Amino acid sequence: MSPAPSPSTTAASNKTALMNSPLGKALSVFSALLLLAAIAASVMRLSLNGWGAMVWLASFTVMVLIRAPHAQRNRANEITGGRTDWVERLLLLAMFATMMALPLLQLATGVLGFADYALPAWATWLGALLQLPYLWLFWRSHTDLGRNWSPGLELRRTHELVTHGVYQRVRHPMYAAIWLAALTQPLLIHNAIAGLLVIPAFAAMWFIRVPHEEAMMRAEFGDSYDLYCERAGRLMPR
Repeated sequence: MSPAPSPSTTAASNKTALMNSPLGKALSVFSALLLLAAIAASVMRLSLNGWGAMVWLASFTVMVLIRAPHAQRNRANEITGGRTDWVERLLLLAMFATMMALPLLQLATGVLGFADYALPAWATWLGALLQLPYLWLFWRSHTDLGRNWSPGLELRRTHELVTHGVYQRVRHPMYAAIWLAALTQPLLIHNAIAGLLVIPAFAAMWFIRVPHEEAMMRAEFGDSYDLYCERAGRLMPR
């Protein structure tokens, strides 16, 4: 008799089935159209939003284009384990709101303008320049992970411990890239709600999610993961 699937595996399977269903595909198309409309409205407000916000919008668009093919391909992964609970859902919701929904809402409509603040030009330039290492690291970490990447805490069948490329000396280069994105967002979007809130949101994800992620990897790969941790730092090369 085969063992019963875990609740997390069942939840992941249900999510995959929904995403591949006609309803899931329709929702994906609707979301894409809504995103394009928000980007178009934001561009039309260029003179009001400022050039820093347009740099953020360009970086956001590139980020979506980097991730989209990996997300589409990895839908076919057979998930064998992971962690899906209300805390994980809340963390993902907070990141969606602060890194995408609120910035696009402000840039497209200006409805959060009451929370605007001013910054010197050098701060905006610093945020703009740091988009280059952020996007490179975001692209490279997805490329090196390949089929092993998932937006949630999931393990796929034949999951591999990736230790090459940017993962050779850093265990979480994708998180490092997102830290760059989060810390520079308020330098480009000068708004306390649309710009700043992403920092505490991602800090919560980092401090709450990463220990669970590393525990999951340690349970899956044992001593191999411990040896990897000895030679690779969490965010900075060791």
